[in-house]
Amino acid sequence: MAKKDTIRVVTRGSDGSLLVRDYPNCDPLTQTHLQIGVDDCSTDLGLRGMPIFRGLIGPIPEGKNIVRYESPEVFETLTKEWGSAKPRRRRRNTSETVNQEVAEAT
Repeated sequence: MAKKDTIRVVTRGSDGSLLVRDYPNCDPLTQTHLQIGVDDCSTDLGLRGMPIFRGLIGPIPEGKNIVRYESPEVFETLTKEWGSAKPRRRRRNTSETVNQEVAEAT
């Protein structure tokens, strides 16, 4: 279990851009947000025991050593974008396309 040593807070700026702030620990967040609990059910064991803050969604794992908190607006926007992204459709190779690829490779 990797130690989570960076706290990332993502919010939306007044101009609509994403504001990302990284902190080495939770102390700055405890000064600006009210802690309402601790995470005790995350499937990422490194997040268990991390604080839950009023007004922020999280903790969310991001990579091996980053814990992410998002404002509700950012969470909703990014979730909608993620959900609406269409996977790239793959075409089944026919013998003709396989033959063309082999001819191009040689």
